[in-house]
Amino acid sequence: MNTNFAIAIHGGAGTLIKGLMTPELENEYKLALEHARNEGYKVLEQGGTALDAVETAVKLLEDTPLFNAGKGAVFAAEGTHEMDAAIMDGKTRKAGAVSLVTGIKNPVALARDVMDNSYHVFLAGDGAMQFAKSNGYDILSPDYFYDEVRYQQWQGIKDTEGFQLDHSVKKDGKFGTVGAVACDQNGNIAAATSTGGMTNKKWGRIGDSPMIGVGNYANNKTCAISCTGSGEFFIRGVVAYDVACLMEHKNLSIQEASEEVIHKRILELGGDGGLIAIDAQGNIAMPFNTEGMYRASKTSKGVEMVAIYK
Repeated sequence: MNTNFAIAIHGGAGTLIKGLMTPELENEYKLALEHARNEGYKVLEQGGTALDAVETAVKLLEDTPLFNAGKGAVFAAEGTHEMDAAIMDGKTRKAGAVSLVTGIKNPVALARDVMDNSYHVFLAGDGAMQFAKSNGYDILSPDYFYDEVRYQQWQGIKDTEGFQLDHSVKKDGKFGTVGAVACDQNGNIAAATSTGGMTNKKWGRIGDSPMIGVGNYANNKTCAISCTGSGEFFIRGVVAYDVACLMEHKNLSIQEASEEVIHKRILELGGDGGLIAIDAQGNIAMPFNTEGMYRASKTSKGVEMVAIYK
């Protein structure tokens, strides 16, 4: 029995300019982070699995329009919401992922069903939607996902060739992703990640979030990781697996490995962002090379935090 159970969550990293954030909005973000963290932690406290804990936390982050996932997903070029998600079990290394899904309230739950109820790992587009329907998912109307701030972001660039990772109306640029990692009382770990992608994205663009070993990864031998950042660079850096490899083959600690990748390797490629990571002893790392990262954590040792800036 592992007494060092813990959870960490994130709501995206980026250039979070403190002067542009009102105290009221900052409090709203922190309350949303605390709520998701605490509900995920309750699962662990009651003896539940790390897998259930991360799914619980990410679903709550998907349900708030504050973050670019689920209800708060940004508008793609066609005016639709194309969402991606992934989940992975560190004990079995089973994983599930979906990409380019529309009308799904909780894409992370669909990713879990891909893992639990199919022979596959990754389903995308029309096929993923057929799978969702065959598993009894309600396909929600675009009205559920509509958010005025996201709509104005899209209106500002929809007739250009540009895209945005996730900007507020005040150009407070952040990489819109949510994620959770956890270690349960049995010493098993898991990770889950969900995103609405880029504002005005075209051509079926998929970022790092649903890619196993890139934006999301879990292996009891090393760590569970959820990333947030410039997806194209994180894909090229195979970021999540890179951290795990540094731990396994170079014997680095979770903190050392995470910082090596975020503060050195991804920067050398030109990428920005951060990650949250946990190992089977409940140790947590949350490095980021941007101005801020929405993040929160709680451990069975009584240590808890919620933060936005450095």
